[in-house]
Amino acid sequence: MQSQSKTPAARPGFRAVLTPHRSLGKAGFIVLMSAVALVSFVAGMIFYAIGAWPVMGFFGLDVALVYAAFHTNYRSARTFELVELTEEGLALSKVATSGEATTWHFNPYWVRLDLSERPSGECALTLSSAGRTIRLARELSDPERRDFASALSRALAGWRGALR
Repeated sequence: MQSQSKTPAARPGFRAVLTPHRSLGKAGFIVLMSAVALVSFVAGMIFYAIGAWPVMGFFGLDVALVYAAFHTNYRSARTFELVELTEEGLALSKVATSGEATTWHFNPYWVRLDLSERPSGECALTLSSAGRTIRLARELSDPERRDFASALSRALAGWRGALR
């Protein structure tokens, strides 16, 4: 008779990086800024030609402000959240634009994932365990948040099921 050793089944893993959506890529930004600069330059030259040369500076300021607004927007896009479910447990890391990371660790067996729906159709996603509640996936749209909640819920259920 053959003896079988009982080895624990490997628990399924899960990893997701949640980033803010930006619809304008680098090439689109260059095209947009070129168009804004060209329109401002042409309009500024028209005002210069009719003798209103100080107005030309305001068109240059327009271009600088649009550039500054996009620069700020792209800088804020460097934030992200990392959700990892491993053998050791569930970890949620939030990384700020500065690169500073804050990490929370949860026991996947006890953590509660809650997707709360509002009457307006908006939803919020939280992780709760041991008296702590952390909101996550704020940067995602509502449909994306629902899909993420479903995927993480399945991963947690698989992790818990591997214990049996």
